Parts: sequence; structure tokens; C-alpha cells
Amino acid sequence: MSQVPNKMPDAADTPVIEIHDLHKSYGPLEVLKGVDLTAKRGHVVSLIGSSGSGKSTLLRCCNLLEDSQQGEIRFEGEAVRWRGAGLDRHPADRAQVTRIRTNLSMVFQQFNLWSHLTILQNVMEAPVTVLRRDPKEVEAKAREYLAKVGIADKANAWPAQLSGGQQQRAAIARALCMEPRALLFDEPTSALDPELEQEVVKVIKALADEGRTMILVTHDMKLAADCSDHVIFLHKGLIEEEGPPAELFGNPQSSRLRGFLSATAG
Repeated sequence: MSQVPNKMPDAADTPVIEIHDLHKSYGPLEVLKGVDLTAKRGHVVSLIGSSGSGKSTLLRCCNLLEDSQQGEIRFEGEAVRWRGAGLDRHPADRAQVTRIRTNLSMVFQQFNLWSHLTILQNVMEAPVTVLRRDPKEVEAKAREYLAKVGIADKANAWPAQLSGGQQQRAAIARALCMEPRALLFDEPTSALDPELEQEVVKVIKALADEGRTMILVTHDMKLAADCSDHVIFLHKGLIEEEGPPAELFGNPQSSRLRGFLSATAG
């Protein structure tokens, strides 16, 4: 059957992020040993696994905060261009990296809010300074996103005046204000007390219900089960098992996954 060369897939069908055979090392320590990941538009992918399994490293490789040594990364069908090989491999096009990063907003375990800026200023900072958007338009959007995460009344407060849960919700509003193609969450609730954790979980579930593309590293199995379209269980830098949450949590196939779920139950 003949094929049309260089034909681009329909944009709506093109995954936001595609990773194939990714390897990542820190010197002699190989953390990722050949990992595949696909985040389709409007889907939530959760990464679970024990500490040291490579979850956060994989997430940081997604938005090029970490350089990988082997494998392919595509953003909306566009392959990241590299130069060098092995530990000397780095992105070849800094403008491409900047463009990809501005479309992949990351929410960290620690909230990383600027202490010298109000909450509103924190949310506005990147769209105004990085994307050069009109401050008045950005302020309207920022207030809208603060309302979405339930802290509209904290716009003029300083980060130190907010609880941990409120600070993390502000960090989510800040990520949303970039209007990214996808949101990346790195253990967004692990630094919070249980009662504050539920504030953030509620926001993440609401974003999932809206159909936002998200990759979520989490220790919260209930959150992963409730929000995800696809769950990946990493073990020592490899995918041990993956699939829809109902299958992965309801009928785990590997003994390692069964042991992990048993250890995290409760």
C-alpha cells in the first residue's frame, strides 16, 4: 500500500507528549532504562512506584529540565532535536526547548512561590515576563484561575500568610495562567497534612474532569485511580506494568505491583 510521505497526523489525534526508549543516567547511575510514555490530548497519565523508581526523573525529562542520554521525546508530534551522544547529549535548539517548556507547566512538591510577591503577582509573573502578554489581560486571567482553585480572596496575600494547601493551589493557578498544553504534577500533595491534601486533590480532580492533559507523579493511589486514563507503575527505572486504572488496581498482574499496592494500602 502506498504511503504519502511526511503526512502529518490530525492535530486532534497527535499526543501532546510521546516518549520512546528513554534512558537517563546520573554518571554511572542509570535511573531510566528504556521507558515509553504517551500522553494523549485530554488524558491523565499517572506515574506510581516506590521512591527511587524514576517517576520524578521521567517527569523532569518530559519538559527537558533533565537531559536524557538516549531515546526520543516528541511534543505535539515535533521531535526534540539533540546534539552529542550519551552523557554529552543535550538539546540542539534552545528556542525549541523554551517553546516546549512554556507549553508544559509544572507543579512541584514544594510550592516554589516567590515570597516577595503577592499571590496575584506570583500567578501573573511568568505570562507577563516570559510570554510578554498584556498585564491587564493576564490579571483578569489570573483572578479567574485563583477563583477556579478556590482562593480568589487570597490574591493580595503573601505566600507566608497561606496554608500549605492554599500555597499549592496558588501554584496550580500559576501553572494554569500559562495556559499550557499539559500540566505536569510532581507529588503535588506529599508535602501537605492530610486535611490540606484533600484541598489540592479536589482541584486536581476538577481539572481532570475538565479534560485537561496531565501527567501526575503521585503517592496517592486513590487519586491515581479516580483521575487517570492510564497508570504506569515504574520499578527500578523500567515499566513493570501499565494500563487503565481499573485493570491496574483491580487486577494487578505482577508480584511487584501487588506488593507495592499492598504496602501503600490503608
